Amino acid sequence: MTLAKIVYASMTGNTEEIADIVAEAMENLEIDVEINECTQVDAAEFEDADICIVASYTYGDGDLPDEIMDFYEDLQELDLSGKIYGVCGSGDTFYDDFCKAVDDFDAAFAKTGAVKGAEGVKVDLNAEEEDIENLEAFAKKIVEAAQ
Repeated sequence: MTLAKIVYASMTGNTEEIADIVAEAMENLEIDVEINECTQVDAAEFEDADICIVASYTYGDGDLPDEIMDFYEDLQELDLSGKIYGVCGSGDTFYDDFCKAVDDFDAAFAKTGAVKGAEGVKVDLNAEEEDIENLEAFAKKIVEAAQ
């Protein structure tokens, strides 16, 4: 069975909710899902998955959260050839670098040889109905890419 690993960083709970929405959508498509907070998991665990997803919030002016920095750096050292990846996250449109963490992780995954399964999803603060639909479509597209 296809295994998806979802790793998230969340300060307010918004990004954890985003990760949960993606996980539930994938489970509904018969995918095994493991979801972990970024400090509880090592980037190398993505080597055991078919689908690799990071959900991160963007802190302040386009910064990655401190708690996900080690994961981000370790990720770029991996060889994830043959894996499908996706990135989603939350931010605040008040800032110029809205959801920059999504773009940063997209670039990090590109270095690993993994294939992008869907365009990243950026959510303003918390997931509203339209965001939930976008996240479910994101999950479906990634699953299709992995099959």
